[in-house]
Amino acid sequence: MTQKVPEKRAERAPEDEERRSRGGSDGGERRPRGRSESEDERADRQWAELVQEIRVTQTGVQILFGFLLTVVFTPHFQDLAQTDKTIYIVTVVLGSTATGALIGPVSFHRIVSGRRIKHKAVIWASRLTFLGLVLLLATLCSALLLVMRVATHNAFAPWLVAGVFGWYLLCWFVLPFWARWKHTD
Repeated sequence: MTQKVPEKRAERAPEDEERRSRGGSDGGERRPRGRSESEDERADRQWAELVQEIRVTQTGVQILFGFLLTVVFTPHFQDLAQTDKTIYIVTVVLGSTATGALIGPVSFHRIVSGRRIKHKAVIWASRLTFLGLVLLLATLCSALLLVMRVATHNAFAPWLVAGVFGWYLLCWFVLPFWARWKHTD
């Protein structure tokens, strides 16, 4: 048998208690939405969240890029058609630029750290991360196209890649933008 554990009440900040005593939450006043944090605290939180997001993508893109760099040294590479070699070169360049964009926020933070502009660093790092995701999308689709062309030797490969591209767009961009539009002011 499981025992029911009494729920703990969350600690309230003094500002919340003061607002409640003035009737802020029950007296009809509308409380501001979001967290009660300073600009510096918000920048610190956003930076920590961004770093976690970057860690996930950096690992994948670096592994993919490392693998792509080895392909040219395999014996089978010389037997590829010129079109496949071109797709490979485009894929490597895309992977390299995706890696650069996703590692860029680390360099950005190192260079501006201690200059009291973290809120600006968060904005620029976020832009670099978004760009890195777009480039990663292109890298993955290009790599998939190359693999499917070599593996299947038929005209179905571009259609398969288009379907995967649509799936990536849906998961990475459409759903998040829809949720942002639907559930935020």
